[in-house]
Amino acid sequence: MTIAEVVPSLLSGLDVPGADNTLDLPSARRVVLLLVDGLGHELLRTHADHAPFLAALPGRESSAGFPSTTATSLASIGTGLLSGEHGIVGYTFCVGDEVLNALTWSRAGDHHHDLRKTLVPEVVQPHPTLFERAAAAGVAVSAVAPMNHRTSGLTRAVLRGSWFRGTAGFGDLALGAVAALGQDRAFCYAYHADLDTIGHFYGPGSDEWLLQLEFVDALAERIASRLPRDSMLVVTADHGMITTSDRIDFDTEPVLWEGVRVIAGEPRVRYLHTGSAEVLDVWREFLGSRADVLSREEAVDAGWFGPVGPLAFDRIGDVVVAMKGSAVVVRSQAEPVLSNLKGIHGSRTRAELAIPVLFHRSS
Repeated sequence: MTIAEVVPSLLSGLDVPGADNTLDLPSARRVVLLLVDGLGHELLRTHADHAPFLAALPGRESSAGFPSTTATSLASIGTGLLSGEHGIVGYTFCVGDEVLNALTWSRAGDHHHDLRKTLVPEVVQPHPTLFERAAAAGVAVSAVAPMNHRTSGLTRAVLRGSWFRGTAGFGDLALGAVAALGQDRAFCYAYHADLDTIGHFYGPGSDEWLLQLEFVDALAERIASRLPRDSMLVVTADHGMITTSDRIDFDTEPVLWEGVRVIAGEPRVRYLHTGSAEVLDVWREFLGSRADVLSREEAVDAGWFGPVGPLAFDRIGDVVVAMKGSAVVVRSQAEPVLSNLKGIHGSRTRAELAIPVLFHRSS
């Protein structure tokens, strides 16, 4: 069970052709899907006393897919495909000669270099979205998310097909999500980012994070209390998070540079585009038990990315480095902010992959 199955399972109850309820979720004619960035299943279970409303909801556990990072998971939410098919294979990845930051749709390391014209989002991710399919079937489809997401490259790439309502905070997110259910058949995707942001800077489970979790719990409860009849709130996440304490700095380890033409990804999962077959062995020996270091072919054969098509294959890189434990491969010079984050995600541990799928039906 993966994040790619969440929206099709919900759209099946809205009579969208080809949408199958593989997660066996309850059906409703009007649905709000609230995606809370960073709300991992393990974190919610561990800190259930800070989220009594969410902790009491029925539901099940699913998987974010690999890599367990926001851009990839949102692409799976929007397309119903895993990363090997939709091609958004991480936070940063190579598309031709460019290294694309998929969240900002800019050149990696240079947020001012907008790539929406040269790497057209609808070309980088060309598969039809589930929102487009639902709208074509007569469902009123809405996206309620931060205002600056409206014309972003990622929204165009993976969430196109919905009517967009920009938000500034909790209040208009909750009211906007409920207002989107005015039609007889309606589906609203609502997104909240701040729990993930707090987790990155202060660490998951910190006092700051726990207070933010309480706010998220209240947000979900407020939406649920305002739902019209025959409606359902579903709460899920894009990934979990760990606290990092073991840093390997690529920028200060010359042994890791040899043969590496481009390094992409993020601290918990790195893609190495290489000019030497020896890179694989060097990284395996250097990282040892702190990482799974596989060739692209090995990672694809192991099913890490799900089915892999030609769109994603070259973007994955020649070597895939999936960190274990609390280890990260940072770049102190090229990625100073990212390198100092306390909370991190992206790899294949249960804490990062496991996500909740919770539901509340209105009476």
